[in-house]
Amino acid sequence: MAERLEAKHKGSMLRARRIEFGDDDDPVEVCFERGWTDGLPVIPPTDERVIAMLKGTPRRPDEVIGKIPPYLAGCTVEKVAINAVMAGCKPQYMPVLLAALEAALDPLFTLHGVLATTYFSSPLIIVNGPVAKKIGMNCGINALGQGNRANATIGRALNLIVQNVGGGRPGEADRSTLGAPSKFTLCFAEDESDPEWEPLSVLRGFARGVSTVTLFQGHGVEAFVDQKSRTPEALTRSIASSLVKIGHPKLVQSARAILVLSPEHYRIYREAGWDRRRIERALYEATIRPGSELVAGTDGVGEGIPASRAGEMVPKFHEDGLMVVRAGGKAGLFSAILPGWLAGRNRLELQPVTKEVKS
Repeated sequence: MAERLEAKHKGSMLRARRIEFGDDDDPVEVCFERGWTDGLPVIPPTDERVIAMLKGTPRRPDEVIGKIPPYLAGCTVEKVAINAVMAGCKPQYMPVLLAALEAALDPLFTLHGVLATTYFSSPLIIVNGPVAKKIGMNCGINALGQGNRANATIGRALNLIVQNVGGGRPGEADRSTLGAPSKFTLCFAEDESDPEWEPLSVLRGFARGVSTVTLFQGHGVEAFVDQKSRTPEALTRSIASSLVKIGHPKLVQSARAILVLSPEHYRIYREAGWDRRRIERALYEATIRPGSELVAGTDGVGEGIPASRAGEMVPKFHEDGLMVVRAGGKAGLFSAILPGWLAGRNRLELQPVTKEVKS
């Protein structure tokens, strides 16, 4: 009722172009017909709903967050709120969504490239800090799947902003050969329940207790199964055997990756005293292979490295190319790999981006 009264008496606070439709038109179908959806139904962004969404942030509705590729259209806080409504967000999600958008617009994230590539990639969102619990995000059972409103709608809203404000529509600027379900949404929180674990946000330079979002150019999810290894050394070799297959077994230093380590797999490392840094370093070293096995044409496979590197020991990743994140249900010796965009070979021009969530 409050928003209804505000829309009636203060409707001028909203500056976005209004769309008129007939009394007999279904607004959900109008959104489909005008191409404002991601293929799933969206919630019509009425004045009342947008006003309510804007109450989730103290930022002014007319504040410009940045220019959204590919059309480099200016995006205001109001337009963020409109797409947040359409995605199904709650107002309290707005600070996380705004931080995610700011991360996506950082030049190091290369959003235009992620959008226009023929590869599978899209923005993946990882949330750290108190805000994840505050808004009810899932870091446990089915964290990468359906069922949690915050996880599902924050990622969806970011993709809708790129499509509806920036014009990044499939078949137009979005040139992905096959796409991936992550183009709908892939957003989750890291499990920070173990005080001995260094959260991703701390690795990325923020203090403990600071809420952040980290955006990664990738797709997912690739399953990793090992129900028999019981030492960190054996588990590391086992995970590495899956990591080296990202993209192609003979493609090296071309993509980053995230390992989502489940509680049962993490327990093997924790009981042996291994921390994040040791796990990541061991995995990096375990993916180094003889160049002679990776040369293009070897075993009749055209893909691979130049013959001039045959005498080298070649790592799968750059030294900063692999990040570990904790999440998942407590039962099940299953973890997940989120592969990155192959343009990751340009490691200095293309990097994950982390931003603080500000209330």
